Formats: sequence, C-alpha cells, structure tokens
Amino acid sequence: MAASQQDRHIQRLHKPSFFLLSRATLRTQLAQVLHLQESPHRTALAFAIGVFIAFSPTYGLHALTVVFCAWAFRLNFLALLLGSLINNPWTIAPILGCTMWTGFLILGMPPPPSLTWTNLSVHTLYTAIQPYIMPFVVGACTLSLLGAALAYPLAFFVVSRYRKTMPSVPHTKLSERPCSCGDHTAHSPD
Repeated sequence: MAASQQDRHIQRLHKPSFFLLSRATLRTQLAQVLHLQESPHRTALAFAIGVFIAFSPTYGLHALTVVFCAWAFRLNFLALLLGSLINNPWTIAPILGCTMWTGFLILGMPPPPSLTWTNLSVHTLYTAIQPYIMPFVVGACTLSLLGAALAYPLAFFVVSRYRKTMPSVPHTKLSERPCSCGDHTAHSPD
C-alpha cells in the first residue's frame, strides 16, 4: 500500500504539464519578475533591451539575441523575453509596415514599384527586393531606438510603483520550499 502511494506521488511530481502558460502561472512569473532582488533600473533596462531586440532587423535571431544578452550582460531573462515578445505573429505585419514606412520617410525615397510576377527568377527577385533593404534596416533601427527609449521609463515606472504598492514576496531557495504533495516539510535535493 505504501509503495503505491509513493508511486502516485512520484507520478504527480513528474506529470508533464501541457498548460504552462495559464493565467495563474503568468501572474506568478510576473510577480517574481517585479519582485526580484535587482533594482527597478536593471529590470526596466532588460525590458527596454528586449523591446530594442523586438524591433531590430535581425528577424529569426530574436530569441538567440535575448539569450545572449541575458547571459553576456547578466540581465533578467524574463524581462528581456517579455520585451522581445512585442514582436509576435499578431504584431509582425503592423511592425513591418511601420518599419518600411519609417525607412522610406527618413531616406526620402518614394516607394519602389510593385513586383511583377511574370518572368520571375532569382535575378528579378533580387532586383525587386534590393530597393527595400536599406529602408527596412534604417526603419528597423529607428523604431528599435524609439521603442527602447519609450519602454525604459514606462517599465521603470511600472516596476517602481508595483514594488511600492505590493508587499514583497519572500525569496527562498528551491531546497527550502515546501513540497506540493501535502508533506510540508523541507526536502533537500539529494
């Protein structure tokens, strides 16, 4: 009997969760990010760098850039990731449109003619895309700087205000946290 209870306990602990992004989980992770032992400046800076990455012209490398920045500069990974998730499948079309419009506006270029789909080859595709490259890079860099400049004070205000109004969550080591199985004694990770 005791063996079957232990087996159920082990199964419960190792049961895969397919709903990792529940509302409660997001709320808990956000509270942990807002109550970290680092200053509001560093949390806001990490968020602003994440926004910079979101608007940067390095599409396809955003996740790797977030991981690299978190590692290289010892920044808060969750704040970086949250900032970079501004660019997602639902916002990519408006962001790309604003990027191109900003690039054409800054460079003073008229929009290039549309692509003709007759006689399509690699050469015609290259010559058709070439006028879009510089406006894309200039627009993306401009929006990256503007987005980060707007995100920092906003994130700093939100983090500072949240920490003043909400009580701090006590931080404990993983080995000191109670087990969720009903046995509320501390377990060491042997």
